[in-house]
Amino acid sequence: MKKNLITLSICLLCVATFQEIFAQKSKKLFNYPFGVQAYTFRKHFPNSVKGTLDKIQKMGITEIETSGAKGVSDEDYKKLCDTRGIAIPSIGAGYEQLEQTSQDIVMKAKTFGAKYVMCAWIPHKGDEFTLEDAKKAVEVFNKAGKFLKENGLTFCYHPHGYEFRPYEDGTLLDYIFKNTNPEYVSFEMDVLWVLHGGGSPVKLLEKYGNRWKLMHVKDLKKGVMGDFSGHTPAENDVVLGTGQADWKNIFKLSKKLGIKHYFIEDESEHEMENVPLSIDYLKKL
Repeated sequence: MKKNLITLSICLLCVATFQEIFAQKSKKLFNYPFGVQAYTFRKHFPNSVKGTLDKIQKMGITEIETSGAKGVSDEDYKKLCDTRGIAIPSIGAGYEQLEQTSQDIVMKAKTFGAKYVMCAWIPHKGDEFTLEDAKKAVEVFNKAGKFLKENGLTFCYHPHGYEFRPYEDGTLLDYIFKNTNPEYVSFEMDVLWVLHGGGSPVKLLEKYGNRWKLMHVKDLKKGVMGDFSGHTPAENDVVLGTGQADWKNIFKLSKKLGIKHYFIEDESEHEMENVPLSIDYLKKL
């Protein structure tokens, strides 16, 4: 009898311990897989695709947003990622491909096992993004988004800062949101470019809710005043938590909205140092 009571006590203690661990984990603001945008390692992939994926794996990254790599077939790239435990939930597509509703996008996404297709740039002259550019993009995105949905994929546009030019009582980005069909067009927030365009990531998450499906986790150096160019020196990309972004409130909202894929992107010249430091920051949130 005494032995049974001891065993029961140990079992109850174990259950309580696991419950406490689970409760602590659930309280964490960031408890998602660590992802990265492949552009972060743009200097490394041309030297060795395998070696670069090894570096990514060693950092503890298990998701990548990518369009593949030169010199490696999509099938082989997928195998290289699979053997390293790296999933590909999202791929990139060019604006021209979307205009043509290219079947190549679908083939790549299916090969990689991706569910999302993102576009990060709307062509325009110089730094002058106009209402006509926005209108054309709305037309392209609605058509491409419908095509991709019919093929089991979700299209996301990634704003890049130039869309924050004033328009009526809001911005050209508001125009794009309001005139694209929510059934076919979703969005990926790049926190740095929202800040650089003069927007508020928190307010935009509140305003457009679950139309945000993906996020580029990327911080803008303190003191940098953005503009509507969609460009900034690479060194303005800084380690998460050291820049302007209010990550605690951003993640509180993104969690409520159900965003599940977060890709660290670091365009600086110090990605090998910055990315691990950014991951450490996320672990502590």
